[in-house]
Amino acid sequence: MNMKNISAPNISFTDFILNGFYSLGEWRPFLFIPFLLMFLLSITANTILIYLIISQKSLHSPMYVLIGLMAVVDLILPIFFVPNMLLIFLFNWSGISLVGCLIQMFCIHYVGAFQSTLLLWMALDRYFAICKPLYYHKYMEIPNFLKFVVVPLIRNGLLNITMVSLAGKLSFCLTNVIDHCFCEHMALVQLACGDISINNLVGLLTAFLIPTADFILITASYIVIFTSVFKSGKAQMKAINTCITHIIVMTSSLIFALIAFMSYRIRNNFSTNSRVFVSTMYLLFPSCLNPIVYGVRTKEIRERFLQFIRKV
Repeated sequence: MNMKNISAPNISFTDFILNGFYSLGEWRPFLFIPFLLMFLLSITANTILIYLIISQKSLHSPMYVLIGLMAVVDLILPIFFVPNMLLIFLFNWSGISLVGCLIQMFCIHYVGAFQSTLLLWMALDRYFAICKPLYYHKYMEIPNFLKFVVVPLIRNGLLNITMVSLAGKLSFCLTNVIDHCFCEHMALVQLACGDISINNLVGLLTAFLIPTADFILITASYIVIFTSVFKSGKAQMKAINTCITHIIVMTSSLIFALIAFMSYRIRNNFSTNSRVFVSTMYLLFPSCLNPIVYGVRTKEIRERFLQFIRKV
C-alpha cells in the first residue's frame, strides 16, 4: 500500500498522517506493549517521586525541589505524544492537523528543553552548596535564584516559538505523510516544498543553544566543583555522589538528544525506523530513567521510598 500522497506544487497540505514504524507491517501493533509499559513506568515512578518530595518535609530543600521539578517535567512530557502513539499502533488512528502538529511540536520541544535546563539549575545548586557553602542559603533564596532562572526560561521560549512559527509558515506540497510517531520538528519540515535552510539553521541553533550550551555550562561547573573538593580535601562525598547522579542523567539525555537532532542533518546509514526509535527514546527514556536513578542513588529519597513501600 502506497501511503505517499503526491500533490501539485500550488496545494499545501493541512492534514497529515503519522507513519512511524510503518515498514514493520503486521508487527507494528505489537509496539503498543513496550511503549505502554515504558509510559506506565514513567507515570508511576515520577508520580511517586513527586509525592515523596511534597509529603516529606525533610525533602523540602532546594536540591530536592529541583529533583521534584524534574519529575514534573518527566511526568508531563510523555503525555504529549505517547497516548497518541499508542492509538496509532493499536487502532491506526494516525491523522493529525497541521495546527495540532505544531501545538504538539511546541509542547514536546519546549517542555523537553527543561530537562537539560533543570540539570543546569541542579549544577548551580551543587556549586553553591560545595564551593560557596556560607552563601548557599542566600543564593538559593527564591528571589536570588530566580535571577539564574529567568534567562534560560526566556531562551527556551524564544527559540522554540521561533522554530515552530517558521515551520508553520511552510507550504507542504510534497506529501502529507510524516515518517514519525509524533510531530518532531525536522520530520515535518523536510516535507516542505520550498527552501528550508532557515528552518534547518534555527533547529540546529535550538539544539546547540539549549541542551549543548547547558551541557557545557554544567560540565564547567562540575570541573570547578571537583577541583575545589580535591584541593581542599573536604569530606564532601555526599555532595559528590549527588553530582555523579546528575552527570549520569545528563549524559544519557544528551547522547540521545544529539543523535536524534543530527540524524536528520548529516549523511548517515540510519534507517527510518532507527531514526524514529532514537527520537522517541530521547524523550521517553529519560522520563523512565531519571526517577529511578534519583531514587536509587539519593539516600534520603531511597529511605523515604522504602518507608512509603512499608506503609503500602
